[in-house]
Amino acid sequence: MKGKERVRKSKDESGAAVRASISFPPDVYQVLEGIAKEKKVSLAWVVREAAEQYLAQRWPLFKGQGSADAGVL
Repeated sequence: MKGKERVRKSKDESGAAVRASISFPPDVYQVLEGIAKEKKVSLAWVVREAAEQYLAQRWPLFKGQGSADAGVL
């Protein structure tokens, strides 16, 4: 691919989710894993759900919008 540059598009350009690497204290991680196991979902799902709930509580107008549309983050 000489001469070609790969450019990652942001969510608002491509519609694809953005990947993030997050570190948790061990006790928080264990609780999140327990919730995921109990609900039979992935840890990523639990974290996304928690983030969405946090945003809905903190910024009620954010509900149902993409982060690029929220304007306040």
